[in-house]
Amino acid sequence: MANIINLDRVSKGYGAAGQLLTDVSLGLDDDARLGIVGLNGAGKSTLLRLLAKSEEPDSGRVTHRRDLRVATLPQTLDLAAEATVRDVVLGTAWLAQSMGAEHEWAGDAGVRAILDGLGMGYLGLETPVGPMSGGERRRVALAALLVRESDLLILDEPTNHLDVAGVDWLARHLLTRRGALAVVTHDRWFLDAVCTATWEVVDEQVHTYEGGYAAWILSRAERQRVAAVVEARRQNLLRKEIAWLRRGPPARTSKPQFRIDAANALIADVPPARDQVSLQRLATSRLGKQVYDLENVTLKAGPKTILDGLTWQVGPGDRFAILGANGAGKTTLLRLLAGVTTSPDGGRLVTGSTVRAAFLSQELKELPGDLRLLEAVEEVAKRVKLGDRELSAGQLAEVFGFTDKRIWTPVSDLSGGERRRLQLLRLLAGEPNVLLLDEPTNDLDTDTLAALEDLLDSWPGTMIVASHDRYLVERVTDTAYGMFGDGRLVHLPGGVDEYLARTASRTMPGVSAPDGVRETAVGLSAGDLRQAKKDLARLERQLAKLEERIVKINEKLADHGSDYDKIMELDAQLKATQNERAEVEEAWLELAEQVPGN
Repeated sequence: MANIINLDRVSKGYGAAGQLLTDVSLGLDDDARLGIVGLNGAGKSTLLRLLAKSEEPDSGRVTHRRDLRVATLPQTLDLAAEATVRDVVLGTAWLAQSMGAEHEWAGDAGVRAILDGLGMGYLGLETPVGPMSGGERRRVALAALLVRESDLLILDEPTNHLDVAGVDWLARHLLTRRGALAVVTHDRWFLDAVCTATWEVVDEQVHTYEGGYAAWILSRAERQRVAAVVEARRQNLLRKEIAWLRRGPPARTSKPQFRIDAANALIADVPPARDQVSLQRLATSRLGKQVYDLENVTLKAGPKTILDGLTWQVGPGDRFAILGANGAGKTTLLRLLAGVTTSPDGGRLVTGSTVRAAFLSQELKELPGDLRLLEAVEEVAKRVKLGDRELSAGQLAEVFGFTDKRIWTPVSDLSGGERRRLQLLRLLAGEPNVLLLDEPTNDLDTDTLAALEDLLDSWPGTMIVASHDRYLVERVTDTAYGMFGDGRLVHLPGGVDEYLARTASRTMPGVSAPDGVRETAVGLSAGDLRQAKKDLARLERQLAKLEERIVKINEKLADHGSDYDKIMELDAQLKATQNERAEVEEAWLELAEQVPGN
């Protein structure tokens, strides 16, 4: 297998930013599916530019195979305001510098299919790009790369501005695409779904691993364990992350299997990611019984109806995920709960008297640029209690990846990703009991995301997260709801998979939702909801008794192995009890779909 790109003793640095890469020698073969990871500012995007030869190294050499066709999606784009979607996707001006070779024309049908997959089906090919948002322009540019063949596709944060369905479509599309791929992304589900190799940029070097995100976490933990170069706190965090990967959804755990004794030892006797009973108890003591009660709420964003007659209850300790396409109204709903929007357009929102909410918006709020990082945290609180832990401002900053030296950096000198981390840090320092998080993973690297999730696992309060990051949603929330643009909030017992199935059935004629998936909108009155919860508890007690009865009958069957008449009698009892259990389970499932948190 021949390399299409070789890096030979490559070094690169930038003045104030310092040295990023030193004497790096690597090769990229012609069918590589490569994910590049590392902390913010480590040099990931720089490495992509060196691979594309859009920048030259300070020393060393980057060589390409002759006639190599490279297509690149950079972080920043410069598209002419007067250009149309057709000009960008099928034109040559923007891609001339990227492709470096003649491209093959794609028909309108192919372009439409790709725009639909990226959530841009509402655009016409003659739509100008000038008035578009940054996210829309970026997706149009991504479509321009996907309609063309290339030997190497280089993507820098391609999942930014894509919703869950868009990320899923892009992963499936790239898996069928010929040629090599190199991608920088913080989306860990995407890395696992697409990549077969991982490069980690750290300490001016690039370490190589086989497999996607799960493989990288396991291999890195093993390397660190053998070398014994990382303190116990970091090892504990990695052990917990590995434990999550092992017991996570099948799509993730079906990645390359590792049978390394040392890696298995790392996850021995690891406690559950969350002690839900203890957290629920702590949340109730902090919040009381009432958090948010929405009664027949109507909510609009301009002329568009976001919610139409919604009745919904959010209780202490609830961990909800809100899924939906861009523009479905997730942010509008969070702004209502946070009090940014003062009142709904109809109905009533009742907020518990003890609620102290913290709202993380997608925009970077104004931070105190005249202060140093540690001072900006201490401005909110010098000591912070999170669950059963009490941390100083400096210790909390360390959790978010700020080293001893970095905490004295002026806020005005922080990068975008570091400002995002500081914004989150200051929110948690205020010790809220309700967290409303709008795309919290934006601009955060994978290590910081793992640390954040570990922190949220032990956070005792109510949490509502609107995110396109499938990994985060599955890790830190317990219940999912979908917004499909029809004014309803739909309970999704099947989580992200059910959301994708419903989305496909709505957007693709002839595709129906899978068996067992029913439209269930949240719409119970407060009284009906209380009664439904009581009925659920009753059914659960009934199920427990039936399970005990089945166990006892099986024990009796074992004791009367030679008594034919007794066996026939017990067998009839067992079948009747099993049938009764099946009926009770069916009743429980039907009721559970209507009750939040089940």
